[in-house]
Amino acid sequence: MSVEWIRDFCLSFPGAAEEIQWESSLLFKVGGKIFVLTGTNNFSENLLSLKSDPEKFEELIEREGIIPAPYLARNKWISIQRSANIKASELKDLIRTSYNLVFAKLPRKVREGIIIN
Repeated sequence: MSVEWIRDFCLSFPGAAEEIQWESSLLFKVGGKIFVLTGTNNFSENLLSLKSDPEKFEELIEREGIIPAPYLARNKWISIQRSANIKASELKDLIRTSYNLVFAKLPRKVREGIIIN
């Protein structure tokens, strides 16, 4: 999966926005909160980091190529490495879950301001 593929999919969510931060990190946010973090180049070992379902966190990090996200693991974030054997459909499900988890934690007024189809 390329950065463009990740970008196109992340921006398909209601209220999703992108931002470059920390020089070379591409962040996807909803309501000002990050739901996916990826590099702007293809040189990083990590493809992307995202919030995981807390109930699936341990199961996910047991898989080869999926590790606890540096600095974010205490909040049940994972990093998917380029070497991970993961299908596009599964990656889409993980990104969708991350978006939904982050969206659910937004203040009510912010959530109401984002139109969901």
